[in-house]
Amino acid sequence: MADPQKHLRFDGRLLMIGFGSIGQGVLPLIVRHLEIDPARITILSPDAGPRAIAAEYGARFEEAAITEENLEQLLDGRIGAGDFLLNLSVDVSSVALVRYASRVGVCYLDTCIEPWPGSYTDGQLTPSQRSNYALRESALALRRELGPDSPTAVIAHGANPGLVTHFVKVALLRLAADLGRDAAAPADREGWARLAADLGVKVIHVAERDTQRSRTPKDVGEFVNTWSIDGFYSEGMQPAELGWGTHERHFPVDGGRHDFGCDAAIYLNRRGAATRVRTWTPLAGPIIGWLITHNEAISIADYLTLREGEAVAYRPTVHYAYHPCDGAVLSLHEMAGQGFELQDRKRLIVEEVTDGRDELGVLLAGHERNAFWYGSQLSIEEARALAPHNNATSLQVTVAVLAGLVWALENPRRGVVEPEELDHARIMELAEPYLGTMHGEYGDWTPLWRRGDLFAEDLDEQDPWQFKNVRVV
Repeated sequence: MADPQKHLRFDGRLLMIGFGSIGQGVLPLIVRHLEIDPARITILSPDAGPRAIAAEYGARFEEAAITEENLEQLLDGRIGAGDFLLNLSVDVSSVALVRYASRVGVCYLDTCIEPWPGSYTDGQLTPSQRSNYALRESALALRRELGPDSPTAVIAHGANPGLVTHFVKVALLRLAADLGRDAAAPADREGWARLAADLGVKVIHVAERDTQRSRTPKDVGEFVNTWSIDGFYSEGMQPAELGWGTHERHFPVDGGRHDFGCDAAIYLNRRGAATRVRTWTPLAGPIIGWLITHNEAISIADYLTLREGEAVAYRPTVHYAYHPCDGAVLSLHEMAGQGFELQDRKRLIVEEVTDGRDELGVLLAGHERNAFWYGSQLSIEEARALAPHNNATSLQVTVAVLAGLVWALENPRRGVVEPEELDHARIMELAEPYLGTMHGEYGDWTPLWRRGDLFAEDLDEQDPWQFKNVRVV
């Protein structure tokens, strides 16, 4: 990219925890778009493998794994007031890092709310306790404790969760304009919720289809993916979760409610990696994806909740519907066949991807025009032309990290904030140059498409957007 724009000058230190596919992909963007001395960037990684990529950009690299016992020992002296803590790790508690960052006066960003190791698969914990809902509530409790004027800590701001929240806001404004309604951006949370309610949006799918392929087919006994395999496995082992809409009439037979927190979401008593749902994207058409738990399914549903007094008057159903690359699909099937035990060998495909794209967007449905998908269609060729050390999937995440980091530095005393509380127009301005084609398209697909052709089903023809009809298959 010729003459890249420098978004701001940063004279502090930047400490990056974790250096997997997202860390390796975001480092070139940080050096490209921030006026920063690369020597003031330090990377802590438990894996020494990518050390050469850090050296390529002049960043310091230290092989170290953060644990609950050594967190303060490793971080003390490496960051202080005016610095930035960028957490791109797995198995390191986000809440512990945010608490530390606030105490020493540094800004913070992560791409998901992580617990300490073991929480995802601890059989002594209930599904509710292992959920993203519970992790989010722990972060919100810390927000209340730290107060609104503490150093900015942006939680869960990758592609999804994160960027897709801004897609939702753009899609709502596009839908409003197309329906002849007021298309001005609301000024607050209640305004966005009222807009979604007035438009008749019942369902929001984060609908993603990844078609990237490797030159080397998946082998028996290995897990192949286009982004963090450990991260995908962790969230796949959590219960499937979804924001629960007020229009729903049929509660899932294996559904559960939480007895604490905002009550905006439910969980299913099954792994997300064993739960499949129907959705639609413009290029792929009708697809069946996995209902993998994600923070945005809860935070978007909570943010778009409209209350009348104490009663909930409106809330959309929100969930992730993810069809990963074909290598990951085969990996999931193999993993499920061995009792959901992760394969010993893992292969992240970035440089070896030969073709394909990641189509990531939001499907707003149930309104008078049925369904509207809006999002990013990014090919591997475009991704490689835009940024090194990225594939199409990682670039959608890394540019969201960059945008959130810039926003945090521009707003350094906002406390703990979720993606819904960021300026969506500013984030999109920063991210769009790296997202390929930003596309919006209406469709007449519903979850009832081709249902009942050969075998009778109990379907509600009057309302295809009831969860009863999008249930797992």
